Amino acid sequence: MSSRVLISIVTYNSARYLQSCLDSISDQTFRDFSISLWDNASTDGTGEIIARNGKLFGFSHISAENIGFCAAHNRLISSADSDYILVLNPDVVLDRSFIETLVTSMDDDRSAGSATGKLWRSGNQTATKKILDSTGIYFTPNQRHFDRGSGEPDRGQYDTPEYVFGASGAAAFYRRAMLLDIGEGDSFFDEHFFAYREDADLAWRAQWLGWRCLYVPQAMAYHVRRVLPERRRALPDIINMHSFKNRFLMRLKNMDMGTYARYFIPITLRDLAILGYVLLFERSSMRAIPLIFRAFPDAWAVRKSIRGRKRISGREMRAWFSNRPIAKKKEPAPEVNRVEGQPGHSTRGQAEGGDAAWESRRQQSSPRCRS
Repeated sequence: MSSRVLISIVTYNSARYLQSCLDSISDQTFRDFSISLWDNASTDGTGEIIARNGKLFGFSHISAENIGFCAAHNRLISSADSDYILVLNPDVVLDRSFIETLVTSMDDDRSAGSATGKLWRSGNQTATKKILDSTGIYFTPNQRHFDRGSGEPDRGQYDTPEYVFGASGAAAFYRRAMLLDIGEGDSFFDEHFFAYREDADLAWRAQWLGWRCLYVPQAMAYHVRRVLPERRRALPDIINMHSFKNRFLMRLKNMDMGTYARYFIPITLRDLAILGYVLLFERSSMRAIPLIFRAFPDAWAVRKSIRGRKRISGREMRAWFSNRPIAKKKEPAPEVNRVEGQPGHSTRGQAEGGDAAWESRRQQSSPRCRS
C-alpha cells in the first residue's frame, strides 16, 4: 500500500547537511510517508551517509553522473504512488509537525495544488530573532521572481494563511493530481532547466491551470540559502549559466502576449541589463544561448499545451505581478467539477464512485504533449 506522502530528495555533495535533514524527517509527527532519494554523483561522502541510513529509504539511487535537479526529481516522483509529494532540499531541517500541518491544510482545501510553509534561514538565529528565507514566491512586472520575506527579520508579518504564487523548491509540497495535470508526460519539472528557477516555472504553469498555492505559516523549517541575487559573482559559473538560460525558457513557455505588451518597458530594460552584464562580466553564461535554441521546440509545445487548457485569463494572471510581495486572501474553496486532473479533485476517487469510476475519468482526461 502506498504512503500518503512521498518525500523526494536529490543530493549533490550534500554531506554537510544531509544527516540533519534525515533526522528531522525521522522525527516527524506524521508517519504515513516514504522517502525516495537520488544522488547526483557526489564525491564528498554523501554516499556513505545514504548507506548508513539505508533503512529510511523506500527507494534510493546513486547515479554515476549528475543528471540535474529536475530530471532526478522527475524520476523520484514517478518511483512511488502517493497523494502528496514533498520536494525537499537536503539542506533543510523540518519542524516536527511540518508534514502533518501541510497534509491537514491540503486535505481541507482541494483547490490548492501546492503548499509552502514558513522557511527561516539557518545559522545566526536566536529565540527572539529569526531571519526569513521564504514564505512563497512572487513575481515582479519585469518578470523577476523572489522569495517573499527573504532576509527580513520575522516580526509576524507573514503569520496569516493565504494564497501565494508558488512554493520555493527548497521544501515544496505538491498534490500529485496537480503534477499530473500540469506535467508533460512524465516530466513535472522541465528537464531542459537542469536546475534553478524550475520551481517558479512549475508554479506559473499551475497558476495557468487554476491551481492555488497555499501558504501555511504553522509549517516551519530552516533552510541554508546559498543562491541569492546579491551573491551572483561568488556563485559557480554553471549556476549562473543555468539561471540565465532558465529565465528566458520560463517566459517562452508561460508568458502571454498581453502580459508582455503590458510590461514591455520594464521587461525589456531588465533583459538589456542582463545581456549587458553577461557580455561584460559573465561570458561563461553565453553557453546558455545554444541551449535555449535547442530547448525551443519542446518549450513551444508546452506553451501550446498550456494555451489550449488554461483555466484563468491573462488579466487574472497579471494580478500576481507586483513590485512588492503579494498574496491573496484565503477564502473558502469554490465549488468545482471534481474531474481528475483539475482543481478540487480527490486523487483517490472513492467519493465519486470508487476506483473503477476514477480510472474511467483518468482515461478520458485531456492529452498532454510530451517534451
